[in-house]
Amino acid sequence: MSVRPKKYLGQHFLTDHNIAQNIANTLSGNNYNDVLEIGPGMGVLTQYLLPKPFTTSVIEIDSESVNYLKTHFTKLENRIIEGDFLKLSLAEYFKGQVAIIGNFPYNISSQILFRVIEQRHLVPEFSGMFQKEVATRICEKPGTKAYGILSVLTQAFYDTEYVFNVSRFVFNPPPKVASGVIRLTRKQDFTLPCNDKLFFRIVKTAFQQRRKTLRNSLKSLGLSASLKEDSIFGERPERLGVSEFIELTQKIADDTLSTQ
Repeated sequence: MSVRPKKYLGQHFLTDHNIAQNIANTLSGNNYNDVLEIGPGMGVLTQYLLPKPFTTSVIEIDSESVNYLKTHFTKLENRIIEGDFLKLSLAEYFKGQVAIIGNFPYNISSQILFRVIEQRHLVPEFSGMFQKEVATRICEKPGTKAYGILSVLTQAFYDTEYVFNVSRFVFNPPPKVASGVIRLTRKQDFTLPCNDKLFFRIVKTAFQQRRKTLRNSLKSLGLSASLKEDSIFGERPERLGVSEFIELTQKIADDTLSTQ
């Protein structure tokens, strides 16, 4: 019995067991007792997580894969969640901190990361496989074309590490692109010294017109003429690190208050 990869779910099953074991080994096990694997498929990664000194659960949207896991991975017992991670509230299933791992479907990998960021207070560690281009973007530093929304919003809360490359030929079926494995470790202080919602809005708005200076790209925020004279507004968004975006958010928040 095996599961047929389904294109509409973006399924590409990893077939190389050494790589699966290396992905499992990216988890440190520090400061959590639970791990949730997203999209286990036929369990190639799951088998290397189960012997580790934490409790592994899985979430799988494909009912055929769920039936396969129930048959072949009896150690999972009642820890198979049939559902969509993008709609999952971690607090409903886990009492404490939970690490996230997976060979993520490339068509929703960015959405998975944003969902983790939304629930960052529960996720101290996150590792797994992305399309190489996306993995690079997440870990990229300021000043490059790859640096963008994903980079800033992830690095605001997590230390990022690009761990290793993965060839497209170790999957069934092979994807059209190469892959990369990354690890995110939540920062000791993962609260921002500014308004979170405004920070997210500024980062997203700035990068939507990344070639323009912040003075132009952030016009929709109704900035005062005096604030727009600040030298930071002469920069393009890819030049700003997380700390500069925090500073920018604080200035805009103060400006909004002073003009009310």
